[in-house]
Amino acid sequence: MNDKIEKRRVRIAEIIDVRTGTDSAGHIFDFLYLFIIIANLTVSIMLTYENIRMRYEDLLLMIEQITVVLFCIDYILRLWTAKYIYPETSEARSIRRYVFSFTGIVDLLSFLPYFLPIFFPSGAVAFRMLRIMRVFRLFRINAYYDSFKLITEVLSSKKQQLFSSVFTILILMLASSLCMYSLEHEAQPEVFSNAFSGIWWAASTLLTVGYGDIYPITTLGKMFGIFITFLGVGMVAIPTGIISAGFVDQYSRIKRMSEYGQEADVHFIKIHLTERDFWVNKSIAQLRLPEGVIVAVVKRNNRILVPRGNMVLRPNDVMVLGAESFDENEHIKLKEIILQKSHPWIGHRIRDLDISRHSIIVLIRRRKRILIPNGNMILREGDMVIIYTQTFIADANDIEV
Repeated sequence: MNDKIEKRRVRIAEIIDVRTGTDSAGHIFDFLYLFIIIANLTVSIMLTYENIRMRYEDLLLMIEQITVVLFCIDYILRLWTAKYIYPETSEARSIRRYVFSFTGIVDLLSFLPYFLPIFFPSGAVAFRMLRIMRVFRLFRINAYYDSFKLITEVLSSKKQQLFSSVFTILILMLASSLCMYSLEHEAQPEVFSNAFSGIWWAASTLLTVGYGDIYPITTLGKMFGIFITFLGVGMVAIPTGIISAGFVDQYSRIKRMSEYGQEADVHFIKIHLTERDFWVNKSIAQLRLPEGVIVAVVKRNNRILVPRGNMVLRPNDVMVLGAESFDENEHIKLKEIILQKSHPWIGHRIRDLDISRHSIIVLIRRRKRILIPNGNMILREGDMVIIYTQTFIADANDIEV
């Protein structure tokens, strides 16, 4: 019974998680999920029009109730399957990680304010204001479309530079406010009444908005204002340039990836996982593959899955690993030897073979198994021996790596 529940739990996790739900059920859920979000927000907007509200209020409120209930069910399912969404942690920590994540908070506030007035009628107005949080559910569309992902990737990759530029602007705003207070306080004591009264002026000037509600009237104040205006043009250009450069970098990277398969020498291998393999029950993020090696595809029960960092590998999964060939001037040449009947190596231990000390047996293929050689291994007829050597060996085929 527990196994059936656990399998159903895993299946639901695969369906509701956009990163793993790549089959028809996952696609149907994704479509319905986006439709519910858009329907809920459309209803919220329509209810602000008095003429529409008077004619269709009952229908709109019913749609809102249905979508809010579905949001609640979705939240409960994500709590129930958090163990498989965040497989690298324990179940309690995975639940806590989801609850306190940005998406978890948005998911909770999407339906909770709707039900709170039932228990706390006095706070109905405040709870109604919290319903605006449901608009942030639109960020979930970010997981479905690459155009939205691109914006997220740019901001994430340039966050340090953006933080530095914004911090610099804040320092200039504070310094400008203090300077303008010193220059304009005596002429306009009611406008520049304290050191922080010029913050609004500094913000509107540095950000090149210039509302004109607060402005200097002294000569020195006007000269300083002109200087700050010119400085503001340059300061606003800094984060704009950072974001623009980030978009150029991302598009260049995407273009290189699209041309990667045509220009680079990429090799793929297929691996079948068994219960004895170390990678089983580990997420892809925990494999710590070398740089340049990726998990391209995972085949599970005749279904092709797009591998994500949180995907947990299972026995009988078929993995396709991709790697770019390392290009260097000196190539490593291996030799392949198939031990035919009467070959002198048959029946001997590897340590007893009469080969050069500079020769190394790299691996042995015996029938359908790949064996790691050791000194005590006895070679058999039909073994395929891959060896690195600088000496000539008869009946050996060269393999260029």
